[in-house]
Amino acid sequence: MNKAFTFFIFLLTSFAYAQNTFEELGTWNILNGRYVLNEQWSINVEAQLRSLGFYGRYHYYEVKGGAVYKVSPQLILATFVGTYQTYADKGGNFDTPKVNDEERLWFQATLHNDWKRLQIEHRYRWENRWTLRGFRLRFRYRLQLLLPINHEKVQKNTLYTVVSDELFLTNRATYFERNRFFVGMGYQWNSHITTQIGWLNQFDYFVNDEIGKNFFQISLNFTWRRKQNQEKSKQVNDTL
Repeated sequence: MNKAFTFFIFLLTSFAYAQNTFEELGTWNILNGRYVLNEQWSINVEAQLRSLGFYGRYHYYEVKGGAVYKVSPQLILATFVGTYQTYADKGGNFDTPKVNDEERLWFQATLHNDWKRLQIEHRYRWENRWTLRGFRLRFRYRLQLLLPINHEKVQKNTLYTVVSDELFLTNRATYFERNRFFVGMGYQWNSHITTQIGWLNQFDYFVNDEIGKNFFQISLNFTWRRKQNQEKSKQVNDTL
């Protein structure tokens, strides 16, 4: 565990110095919470905060939540609602006027399959977007590859590497809108907490939400599970 912590500090420092390599490195911060109700259902909430400078010039935040249904280990469905706020790029924090004031309702299907230790994920998302420029539709596809390093699968005290690429399409010409490429490392401390850091590159064909560039991304994920004490007590009482 100490080695993993040392590795994260080293990687974090490397990304801090990387801002001299790129024209300017932004930050992308994610806080995710998941409450597992049972084997099929869970409730998720997530908040994001982004900046165009390295922990400066904050210009974007989003808050969303929804329900997730596990059809099988290979197929997961989800629906979410959220607010997504983008501010002007003037050099300060949350400068007005806003570039975009948006509400979304989206539906998602995620397919999972493994090849030996490699975990492969296909994520498909349909977004309904109410923006300053009216209603928009958007379709997203993300391919993610995750490889545990010190265990056969992701579990307690597991260090892993992850690579993903996401394509954004719309129902209007020119149809292609954006691409996001991410590479990073993660560590699952226990069944409740997972940390992930990495580098994200965003390319925008049309800049309508935020400027495409390089970001240092860090995410913290919490998972809680519903206790089954009441169910166990009921089973005991029924037996008696």
